[in-house]
Amino acid sequence: MKKSFWITLGVVLLLLGVFIWYKYFFVFGEGVKSGYLNYAIKKGYVFKTYEGKLIQEGFGAGKAGSITSYEFEFSVSDPEVFIQLQLNSGKSFDLHYKEYNGALPWRGNTTYVVDKIVNMK
Repeated sequence: MKKSFWITLGVVLLLLGVFIWYKYFFVFGEGVKSGYLNYAIKKGYVFKTYEGKLIQEGFGAGKAGSITSYEFEFSVSDPEVFIQLQLNSGKSFDLHYKEYNGALPWRGNTTYVVDKIVNMK
């Protein structure tokens, strides 16, 4: 009886660990987004995180032939990257990001986490 309890508990904890890793630490996607930096802010009630928004221009699902802007909201993991963003608001950036399946409160409010600036114009 005791042996089956410990085996069951071990399997449940293993499955829970795999779920938490997949949901919060597995990098689902990686890439670069380009656009104009709208804002970079530090905010939060308990965990102060770095957040930002990039405005991307292009043709979208608006009126035929019209230019539509897309917004890319992201969190920033590195304080040094945040300082560069904050000092250069309004400029054009190419930002490298990682996409996770879930957001952690101390990592940011979004599932997109910018880890470096590729290019700034």
